[in-house]
Amino acid sequence: MYESLLQKINENCNNIDTDIVKKAHDLACDAHKNQKRESGEPYITHPIDVAEILAEMGMDTSTIVAGLLHDVIEDTDYTYDDIKNIFNEEIAYLVQGVTKLGKIEYKTKEEQQADNVRKMLLAMAKDIRVIIIKLADRLHNLRTLKYMPKEKQKQKAKETLDIYAPLAHRLGISKIKWELEDLAFRYLHEEEYYDLVKQIAEKRVERETYISEIIEDLHNKLEESEIDSDIDGRPKHFYSIYKKMVNKNKSIEQIFDLTAIRILVNTVKDCYGVLGIVHTIYKPIPGRFKDYIAMPKPNMYQSLHTTVIGPQGKTFEIQIRTFEMHKTAEYGIAAHWKYKEGDTQEDKEKSFENKLAWLRDMLEWQKETSDAEEFIEGFKIDLFTDEIFVFTPKGVVINLPSKATPIDFAYRIHTDIGNRCVGAKVNGKIVPLDYSLKTGEIVEVLTSKNAKGPNMDWLSMAKSNQAKSKIRQWFKKIKKEENIDKGKEIFEKELKKQGVIYSEIAKGEAYDKLVKRYNIHSMEDLYAAIGVGQIAASSYISKLKEENIVEKQSIETVNKSIDDHITKAEKSNNNRKSTSNDYGVTVKGVNNLMVRFAKCCNPVPGDEILGYITKGRGISVHRTDCSNLKALIDYDDGKVVEVSWGASKGTAYVAEMQVRAEDRIGILSDIMTIITEAKLPLNALNAKSSKGNIAVINIKVKIDSIEQLKELMRKIRRLKGVMDVYRMNN
Repeated sequence: MYESLLQKINENCNNIDTDIVKKAHDLACDAHKNQKRESGEPYITHPIDVAEILAEMGMDTSTIVAGLLHDVIEDTDYTYDDIKNIFNEEIAYLVQGVTKLGKIEYKTKEEQQADNVRKMLLAMAKDIRVIIIKLADRLHNLRTLKYMPKEKQKQKAKETLDIYAPLAHRLGISKIKWELEDLAFRYLHEEEYYDLVKQIAEKRVERETYISEIIEDLHNKLEESEIDSDIDGRPKHFYSIYKKMVNKNKSIEQIFDLTAIRILVNTVKDCYGVLGIVHTIYKPIPGRFKDYIAMPKPNMYQSLHTTVIGPQGKTFEIQIRTFEMHKTAEYGIAAHWKYKEGDTQEDKEKSFENKLAWLRDMLEWQKETSDAEEFIEGFKIDLFTDEIFVFTPKGVVINLPSKATPIDFAYRIHTDIGNRCVGAKVNGKIVPLDYSLKTGEIVEVLTSKNAKGPNMDWLSMAKSNQAKSKIRQWFKKIKKEENIDKGKEIFEKELKKQGVIYSEIAKGEAYDKLVKRYNIHSMEDLYAAIGVGQIAASSYISKLKEENIVEKQSIETVNKSIDDHITKAEKSNNNRKSTSNDYGVTVKGVNNLMVRFAKCCNPVPGDEILGYITKGRGISVHRTDCSNLKALIDYDDGKVVEVSWGASKGTAYVAEMQVRAEDRIGILSDIMTIITEAKLPLNALNAKSSKGNIAVINIKVKIDSIEQLKELMRKIRRLKGVMDVYRMNN
């Protein structure tokens, strides 16, 4: 594998220090030597493959080395300082950047996900190579996703389509974007994926013959015009076809560009020359021509696109670009390392500033957005929205999100223009401020020195996060006094509603984090932020209340309660004999403590059990073999207390089991008969049929002891067709 990596480096990269690469390879091999992947392969195969993907992209020495080491800090004993001392600070930062970035997973709390994305944006802003390494890491993980459980496959696939593929698109790295999308599509919509593959395969030979004839025809015409070109047929990626079918409600026969013909030439002049020749041979379809050379996409993509009617009346797409444009289309921001080695440092920095302007805008508005759901949605919109291109009266091209309004245009020109906007003209005619702009229109903003500034309706009219952020800033600054009064009223009402005294909760780690995030230095700042809608008073108070009030009732309170009970028990009875609580469970020989059974393992008398002190909810009782308990102990074993079954009788305990059996007629009836004969109350029953004619039946019954459960399971296991009976953990 290392030889393959070196070959990729020699083919694609410039000025790579292979001695440092070898050093990183050897360290990674040693660090991961005892680790295996889900596939059973040695773990080192993953970082080497990630480094190979980075080498194919033509990245620099530090990035390839960081690719080899990207899991070392996270998964082994090596630290940031170790990597810094062995290599250098730049490589250590890249490795740590990917480690901190971690896995952007969808949690039940939207805010946790929003925080992860914010961390990623900050890491990208400091060094864009962090996300390039992460994209290579994600790509290899998706290539080997078949070894993961089904649930994990779907989670990773959704995460990829929501976060990583849009990032690759925004960075212009189409080579990675398309593969990420197709792989994620395969696992997220398996049935649709294979159905589409089948439909496309059925007419592949016919389509390829058709395209070959067109390529030959084009090649002859371009040779006659003495234009050097490289022409090939590029099949459309499955996910892009699927999206068009779903979004536009079309069948596969109605999709114009299942295959696109790509023509590469040497100069921009040749691009337009080829376009003229194409339009003389084939009839263009109106409204299907796009000039991304004159108006490049923000991700640096340049090309001419036209859809034409070919022989037999069939439509197809033609893309025309220079060889240099093609490299940028494939590698995007990575082309900075691959093809710009001759540029001066000043040129590189200036080029980078322009290419990453969108990232600065995104960082700017995210500071203003506290609502997690709004932030994540805005993040996705900014990354992967369709775009329009409009003109200023002087002919400057401005790109905006699809359905943008004159308000978005005004704020894109300048904040002052937006704040003083009183109207707009499109193609010389006055339009309302909520008018949806279209590509090619000339937009003029009408301003006034006496303008009162934006109103709250503008927030719903604006489509770009940049405009929304600047409107909020205006309200925050200009109407601070009004916002303070409004925010104070909302805040005090919410405090009263939740029954909280603010001075009692405005402390602790959670409070420090919140005031730092929202830049709150005084109560006026807090009221103003609530008044303008930057902070929701209810969620702000709830967070502090949860972290502080509940914390007060946690370990110390419960421990003190236990100690007090033990002291009283020892004074009254040296033998420490006690009555168990209503649940028939004794905590260290003490009664009357709040006890609840963990639903993850449903302990019953006869099971070996332990107690775990929870925040404000007393003692949670788990079976000793419960995986959740093991995780809790690993997190903090100081909260574990000894518990035992008391002598209480007549208490019913819920136990859950799963039956796997042949899906035959009467199996459910036979099981119910056994439960009825055992005179056990049935709490719940759920049955479903799975692949291979297997019935999976989940049963919850109320029992007095583990012996009752074992006897019930034995009887069910003897039934005809029953393969096994398990006791369940949730």
